[in-house]
Amino acid sequence: MNTKMRIAILAGFAFAAASAGLQAQQGDTKKSAAQKPMGFFVTSVGSGKGADLGGLEGADKHCQALAQAAGAGKRTWHAYLSANEAGGAKKVVNARDRIGKGPWYNANGDLIASNVDQLHTENNLNKKTALTEKGAVVNGRGDTPNMHDMLTGSDTQGMAFSGANDTTCGNWTKSSAAGFAQVGHHDRTGLDEKPPAKSWNHSHQTIGCSQEALVKTGGAGRFYCFAAK
Repeated sequence: MNTKMRIAILAGFAFAAASAGLQAQQGDTKKSAAQKPMGFFVTSVGSGKGADLGGLEGADKHCQALAQAAGAGKRTWHAYLSANEAGGAKKVVNARDRIGKGPWYNANGDLIASNVDQLHTENNLNKKTALTEKGAVVNGRGDTPNMHDMLTGSDTQGMAFSGANDTTCGNWTKSSAAGFAQVGHHDRTGLDEKPPAKSWNHSHQTIGCSQEALVKTGGAGRFYCFAAK
């Protein structure tokens, strides 16, 4: 066997080994993704009616429909929204109590938080990880248009506000200029370095409940969705 033939054979062995290694790596990646199903996303679109989401029920349906379209409809999805619902007695609904126990991963398999407590302390939620159900990055501060305001109606711990002030645009049923909603910044960026500017769920109030009002304060009527089951 001459030198050229030996080199050719060795090259063939090297190529086969590299191909096998690549296939194994791709298999591991697919297996890893399968073990980390999407459990969190930012809605790719809002209701189109400002903060009128059809109440909590309508918001949950919106989450479920978007998840279904993205191939994750087998899970039960809830909107991360607080409310003070009227009934025989006033019922307080806390966003943190609606989203299950975790862990939650985004569309790319990145861990957002392992549980509810971590979500409200040291989570991994930022512009790069707060993706839509399609895996797309959402515009933040500095982008045109800015869409970093996420409807939450919640305080830093994911709780509904007490008192007379409505921070939920009529429990997510108003689309008028009147009223306001509490929002957070998905990109953890604001006008300054103070904690509210960097809060994902408790940054400031909108100037109204209409789509136009939400856009003016840096949003688009989007919100967070979590797989509760």
